Amino acid sequence: MDTTSTTLKKPGGLAVQLVQAMTEQIRSGRLNAGDKLPTEAAIMKDFGVSRTVVREAISRLQASGWVDTRHGIGTFVLHQSEHPSFRISPEHMGTLREVIALLEFRISVETEAAALAAVRRTPENIAELQSALSAFNSAIEEGRDAVAADHQFHQEIARATQNHHFTDLMNSLGAGVIPRARISSILSSDPERQNYLRRVNQEHESIYNAIAAQDVEAARAAMRTHLANSRERLRKSDPDST
Repeated sequence: MDTTSTTLKKPGGLAVQLVQAMTEQIRSGRLNAGDKLPTEAAIMKDFGVSRTVVREAISRLQASGWVDTRHGIGTFVLHQSEHPSFRISPEHMGTLREVIALLEFRISVETEAAALAAVRRTPENIAELQSALSAFNSAIEEGRDAVAADHQFHQEIARATQNHHFTDLMNSLGAGVIPRARISSILSSDPERQNYLRRVNQEHESIYNAIAAQDVEAARAAMRTHLANSRERLRKSDPDST
């Protein structure tokens, strides 16, 4: 695997440029299907960008179906045949109004995914959901944004449906679907931010408990409540978005 060092320019579009550079590495064969991407630190060094730029670029690559992140393992290049057939491009999440619209779509899909997961989940699915919850808690305690763990939790619910269409959808959306950055302006302090993340994780725990108990209606209601609350938090961050 050859990841030739390149220094990117134009600060306003570094994430886009990094996506283009890494996509070209995949298309040219320097990164092959099944290859694990370098670490965030290695990409930062190779391309001369910040961690934030790397994470945004990886989210965009996920949304475009080029890579898949496996929690606790790494990010891997997908075979072309693995590219999700359903895609919502990052450009479709460029405004607060569009993110809210996507949340409305997710409410309809993920509410039923949670219900199916409650019926079909396996012990392995439960273990992976527990791992995602633990990763979320660790991120809170370490002062991180918990976006990766948040997305992982929703991905694991999709997998627990045993229906690949739900999994394809969540892979297509990528971690960029987690709207954390959209409300950063109203989280004025670290304690406020941590309290916000704890509320989100409590909602996740309610979903998990219902799925673990195989309570279909409770799982459906808990997911609807969680995503509806996310939508309302976004609306409150910008009253003009309603």
